Amino acid sequence: MTTLRKLLLSGNPLRTLRSSLVSGPTPALLRYLRSRLSEAEDSGAKTPAKEEVVTMAARLSLTSKELSLEGMGLSVVPSEAWESGEIIKLNLSKNSIQELPVELSSCSSLQTLVLSRNNIKDWPVAILKSLPNLSCLKLDGNPLRQIPSDGFEAISMIQILDISGNATSLPENPAFSNLPHLKELYLRRMQLREVPSEIMSLRQLQILGLSQNSLQSIPDGFKNLTSLTELDLSDNNISTLPPELGLLEPSLQVLRLDGNPLRSIRRPILDRGTKAVLKYLKDKLPEQ
Repeated sequence: MTTLRKLLLSGNPLRTLRSSLVSGPTPALLRYLRSRLSEAEDSGAKTPAKEEVVTMAARLSLTSKELSLEGMGLSVVPSEAWESGEIIKLNLSKNSIQELPVELSSCSSLQTLVLSRNNIKDWPVAILKSLPNLSCLKLDGNPLRQIPSDGFEAISMIQILDISGNATSLPENPAFSNLPHLKELYLRRMQLREVPSEIMSLRQLQILGLSQNSLQSIPDGFKNLTSLTELDLSDNNISTLPPELGLLEPSLQVLRLDGNPLRSIRRPILDRGTKAVLKYLKDKLPEQ
């Protein structure tokens, strides 16, 4: 079943499947079941043509309003993506798409657009400007060239943005202040040496992913991100943390620091987790 994403089996007296398979991820279960097919069955099974799978997915989207064409080997966006005009979530990840067709501009209902791991090189300004309800955009893992200076203006209402893995895409001073409603921002694997200063203006930001960069320090301006609940700084070159980071307690629930050469905090404190680290930093602040 090539389009099956989730199969729930708990509560059944299954004897032929290990409990880890029943409770584990669906793809692993499907792989196991396929491995149990006899060679005759396997060779006789017909794999649906790509067009048939796209048609089936489009038919399902009529009720769910979500169209997933992930990992289909597509080089162009099929017309099913815009023909209904009512899709709210479009997943085109893990394909070979190089550009978005102008017809996609007609998808005024679109709220989530997932384009991860494709071959998109240019920031699709014109199309993004035509999607007024877009709240989630994922362009991670594309060979994006530099985002134009007005690129973020085209998505000013966006709440979730992932452009990870596009090291050359950010301009010298990225205008994150044009994204005042941003709640989640992912800038992993961007070869960042410092945190873009305009991130400090994102007062609604809840999740910030900065892992796998070359950051050496964290600005004390992070104390202004009072809505932050998760901060991922893992796998950088950070040796010290500003005491001001402790002011984010108790809103900050998850602080990931593994993979950094931290020297200013003892290992036992780090091992006790986020609350202990934030308390330690807060205690280092000078008394007012």
